[in-house]
Amino acid sequence: MNRFDYARAGDVAEAVREGSGDHVRYLAGGTNLIDLMKENVERPARIVDINRLDLHRITERDDGGLRLGALATNADTAYDARVEQRYPLLASAILAGASPQLRNAATNGGNLNQRTRCYYFYDTAAPCDKREPGSGCGAIGGVNRIHAILGASSSCIATHPSDMCIALAALKAQVQVTGPEGDRTIAFEDYHRLPGDEPWRDNTLKPGELVTAIDLPSEDFSTNYTYLKLRDRLSYAFALVSVAVAMKLENGRIADVRIAVGGVAHKPWRRSQAEEAIKNEAPTVQAFETAASALLAGAVGQGENDFKVALARKAIVRALEQAAAGTPQSQIDKRVA
Repeated sequence: MNRFDYARAGDVAEAVREGSGDHVRYLAGGTNLIDLMKENVERPARIVDINRLDLHRITERDDGGLRLGALATNADTAYDARVEQRYPLLASAILAGASPQLRNAATNGGNLNQRTRCYYFYDTAAPCDKREPGSGCGAIGGVNRIHAILGASSSCIATHPSDMCIALAALKAQVQVTGPEGDRTIAFEDYHRLPGDEPWRDNTLKPGELVTAIDLPSEDFSTNYTYLKLRDRLSYAFALVSVAVAMKLENGRIADVRIAVGGVAHKPWRRSQAEEAIKNEAPTVQAFETAASALLAGAVGQGENDFKVALARKAIVRALEQAAAGTPQSQIDKRVA
């Protein structure tokens, strides 16, 4: 492991001061950063420990929503009674990810900022534009079974690994950040970015900025929802395809719907036109297939992952059926267990 400077911040202002500069990383749970440092993928010159900051709480918002502290753990968030009752989509997505041990350590802010699990990104002997700009993308024409079918570029076809973020995208969460230029709010759909010709930029954070909280709106999607995750094995595996659906039904029609897909792009994948296409429609298979077609327009495989296009289409339809019926995948899993 390379040598690095270490600082432990006592408050947010100190963290921002210490975190400004080149090759600086914030340390919370460390479940991703430490692995990357061990593999010599991340080589920070300075690490700022933020675990003492007062960002561990989950609190009520004046508008009826919830604020999730950036340092609240994934486990504390998933098992918080308010999250379970009012945002079960989020709770079920978190519990579908990683292992209990990791969820006990991983933080909400860290979950947003975790990096891809692309084989080539982790292999320092392989070309990777995300790790070493200009070196090429080894996954294009290589082993790419887990890679993107949407939003990719000639520089990168990696996927975003989070389960939690797919649910947050469907819920239209907002990310609160602070940095050298002050505080700002980022709509969740604008937080992560597609690779383009700068695949090393995973998100829209500015240098030195720190995530302080995630805000959940007060909308009620506690009845018709699901988080469907398809993976190679049931335990501790990243999604080949995942789908988060939040739906409202009124008089037998779809009054509102949010659909976010994971495992298919460099960021949680949403298209508003897909959702608009089935609003005010009856919740039928035909309508759901229309939404799937709109969501997956332009999807293309890279060889080994060609199967993902058909898999994603079936997963979207199935997830919409589960949400409309009020039978989320989490309840099905409990009955099977």
